[in-house]
Amino acid sequence: MRDLLPSTVAVAVAGSDDWTGELLPAEQACLSERAVQTRRRDFTAGRACARRALTDLGLPPTAVPSAADRAPVWPAGVVGTITHTTGYCAAAAAHTSDIRSVGMDAEQHREVTPGVRRLVLLPEEEADCARLPSGTSWPLVLFSAKETVYKVWYPVVGSWLDFHDAQLDLDPDAGTFTARIAPARVDAAAADDPPALITGRFVVADGLVRTAAVLPLR
Repeated sequence: MRDLLPSTVAVAVAGSDDWTGELLPAEQACLSERAVQTRRRDFTAGRACARRALTDLGLPPTAVPSAADRAPVWPAGVVGTITHTTGYCAAAAAHTSDIRSVGMDAEQHREVTPGVRRLVLLPEEEADCARLPSGTSWPLVLFSAKETVYKVWYPVVGSWLDFHDAQLDLDPDAGTFTARIAPARVDAAAADDPPALITGRFVVADGLVRTAAVLPLR
């Protein structure tokens, strides 16, 4: 993820020991005793990366617990994001004096089913996918980019977006995407200056689709 985000954002990618490391008490309390092993490993790696990203910002090791909606709770003055997929986990954090919000997502590179395509893609996006170069699962890139867009949007606005609430344009040569949020959602947002346009970057390599974006200061 380091290659997709500006230098003001601290990024940490999980190493082999992070999946089974120690959680701080406030983090451990967020895990149900019934949590399956996969959930425990993903959560543990995510928090190890989050704490390392905070340290890279010059902050002391700090717990990153979960809110009721499972979103990470970052220290005051910090925005951040965590993503994980099979065998990969990363976290990113930045000072609120540098950016308003950050989001990222990682997915195993694969084809998606027709049902998922209908759920995720607008007709215009489906048509764009048909025109893009073969060899890449472009619907999956759009899915990942929309996940990133929602992670950027939610901390600022406080509400979720439906997949069809953001129309994305991909530039495969530049490895960038632009998301235009539906005007009705922007107008209805109970937030100061909700973002109508979010831009980000993506890369498809090593069996992964990775996407990331930041919302700059006003």
